[in-house]
Amino acid sequence: MAWVHLLIAGAIEIGWALGLKYTEGLSKHLGLSILTVLGMVLSYVFLALALRTLPVSVAYPVWTGMGAVGAALLGMWLLGEPRDLARVACVGLIITGVVGLKLLSG
Repeated sequence: MAWVHLLIAGAIEIGWALGLKYTEGLSKHLGLSILTVLGMVLSYVFLALALRTLPVSVAYPVWTGMGAVGAALLGMWLLGEPRDLARVACVGLIITGVVGLKLLSG
């Protein structure tokens, strides 16, 4: 169940990262800003639940990696951010690290 909690935490983290962009740093769109802050809290709650079982040396990097990859890919897709080979390769390196941590944790 800890991995499920971690996946939920990572998915919510992607959402609130995009929320920060769409609310212009929580300075506009009050309703979306409130949802973004709620997403932050929920993401931390699910991370905390995962940390009850998983080591922090695995759970935290996986959580941040999921958020980083998700936000980067959605930024490229939804926001028209650059998609050059170097950026995509760096995203691939993050994915490799996250998968490696998962495989090594058992």
